[in-house]
Amino acid sequence: MAASEGQIKKENKQSTKVLEELMGKLSVSQPGDEAKGFSQEIATFINGDIEEHAAPTVAVEKLRSMLNNKKDANANQNACEAIAAIAKHSDVSPIVQPYLVELLPNVLAAVGHKMVPVKVAAQDAALSITKAVNANAVKALIPHYVNSIRNAQKWPEKMTDLECIEALAETSPAQTAIRVPDLIPIVSEAMWDTKAEVKKKAYSTMEKICQLISNKDIERFIPELIKCIAKPENVPETIHLLGATTFVTDVHEPTLAIMVPLLERGLKERETPIKRKSAVIIDNMCKLVEDPNIVASFLPKLMPQLNTNYENMADPEAREKTKQGLDTLIRVGNVQDGKIPEVSHDGDIETVKNKLKDVLSAKHKDAIEKFDPVLTYIGAIGGELVDEKDNETPTWALNVKPFIYAMLGEEGKADEITETLRKRCAPGDAAEVEQEPDEEEGVDLCNCTFNLAYGAKILLNQTHLRLKRGQRYGLLGPNGSGKTTLMRAINNEQVEGFPKQSEVKTAYIEHDLDSADTEMTVIDWTLMKLKSVNVDKPEEEVRKTLVEFGFAPEQLSGPITALSGGWKMKLALARAVFQEPDILLLDEPTNHLDVKNVKWLEDYLTNSPCTSIIISHDSRFLDDVIQHVIHYERFKLKRYRGKLSEFVKRVPSAKSYYELGAGDMEFKFPEPGFLEGVKTKAKAI
Repeated sequence: MAASEGQIKKENKQSTKVLEELMGKLSVSQPGDEAKGFSQEIATFINGDIEEHAAPTVAVEKLRSMLNNKKDANANQNACEAIAAIAKHSDVSPIVQPYLVELLPNVLAAVGHKMVPVKVAAQDAALSITKAVNANAVKALIPHYVNSIRNAQKWPEKMTDLECIEALAETSPAQTAIRVPDLIPIVSEAMWDTKAEVKKKAYSTMEKICQLISNKDIERFIPELIKCIAKPENVPETIHLLGATTFVTDVHEPTLAIMVPLLERGLKERETPIKRKSAVIIDNMCKLVEDPNIVASFLPKLMPQLNTNYENMADPEAREKTKQGLDTLIRVGNVQDGKIPEVSHDGDIETVKNKLKDVLSAKHKDAIEKFDPVLTYIGAIGGELVDEKDNETPTWALNVKPFIYAMLGEEGKADEITETLRKRCAPGDAAEVEQEPDEEEGVDLCNCTFNLAYGAKILLNQTHLRLKRGQRYGLLGPNGSGKTTLMRAINNEQVEGFPKQSEVKTAYIEHDLDSADTEMTVIDWTLMKLKSVNVDKPEEEVRKTLVEFGFAPEQLSGPITALSGGWKMKLALARAVFQEPDILLLDEPTNHLDVKNVKWLEDYLTNSPCTSIIISHDSRFLDDVIQHVIHYERFKLKRYRGKLSEFVKRVPSAKSYYELGAGDMEFKFPEPGFLEGVKTKAKAI
């Protein structure tokens, strides 16, 4: 064994020597095929299992030196091409990613080079770094783009920054969506740039990052909101447009990030009606903010002006509306004695990095000094997970552990440190997780991590789902969050990592009677539907099972249109039984059922050996049936053990599931006509 280890060390030293030789050759080569060949070899070596792999500082410092050599354009170009090759490698090593991010400021500065080949190579390298990093490391990248846009010496550098931000929106949409509040101010600055090309590009970038904002109430107004940033004179008209909006969707930071600049300007307008409407919008919108931390960073922009307007307005009705908006901000922002609470820093890179240092200090002090860029990078990833309120062990293991393992080289230690860091970053949640371990008794039917989207909208991002045989789960979330989409995706084998139908059979139960079936008998329709899912059962067996479900023989031969909603649900369940599923997927199963049939369904599900996932607005039914809640929380699925009533006690914001507000009832009124005698939008009616 000792000889083998000695041989490995010898090979590592030889490999490191080869890498140093390649770096030397690259630095003196003329740009072209030879230099590109050296770049590819360097990319292979630095991402490979060699001694330099422990901390590629020597290679990184050489590349930085080449980038900063203002007298040698060839060295600048070769360095950029080598960095791009490293970032484009098919398997970028976890230990290399943090050092690529460290080189990003130098690469962006090289975009301003007067030599076109250097500029092109630097642009390619910057985009390659952006696309190479972990999706949850956006916090590590964005500060570099912000600093570059603000301090760039040449306008092409700003163009590249904006291209990189657009690339982030494509490669890491869910994570970039959370960073929209950081991006909108800097992209807004670029929209006011003196260079026409930068202004045009910034407008395009703003459109792309605003597409990440998930709020149906303001979706159609986003183009107007962007126009207001470029043209402040549009503020009054846009305030009028938004003033008639009814806000019903939960409001998060990205929504506030695009709305607050408009509202801040609206509050400062000279005309009282615009100030009044701005206050009304703030009042209506902020009532839908669930967490004080969501609104915390925006309070200093809105509260002082609301106070000023309230004190100085002459119109009593406008003052009253302003007071209502102010009171709502004070309530949702948890403002006490006029003091605005501090913004939480739990997700800051430095906060997570310092916690990691504390964890490592006991037995791995040498790693703290040696791997500082890696610690910063882990701080960015951990900070993103904290901001997403994702304290799930599998997510941290997937995103954080590879970088800790790259530093320490031992699987067991990496597991231990990752888990300790996870608990320290979210101590409140950690206690809860300890009470609800994911390792429960029973057979796993599903244990996977996946993403889910509907068109361009991100519904779930890197979320974990674990289902046990025989358990009953209630799937809860706001309307439009994607509950039915998830069920259909599971049933259609569209969820990555979820077992195929050949391994775990699912049956999606819904009312699927259409007009073409109305002339069929119950038995004929059932046989047809079974054949459509490749279930071939004799008619006598089907009749026997349907009778066991309570169907009378004469019903089976009667027209299917004669069945009530309750009987149709029984029929759908009977069809599912013939499929012998492992998982029943029930979407609003109590719709159209009377009390007797709801009780029958409860008894059936509680005695069935199948696992069931249920979507329902019937809170009493859910409370009687389910054993776990799977809740949509910020692009994640979080499991809570217990009935719905117990879940609501632990998550008060979910109280609406017990109220009419959680229902899917909608009222649609005709478009109003013009009011006689009303000639202005500015005055209250």
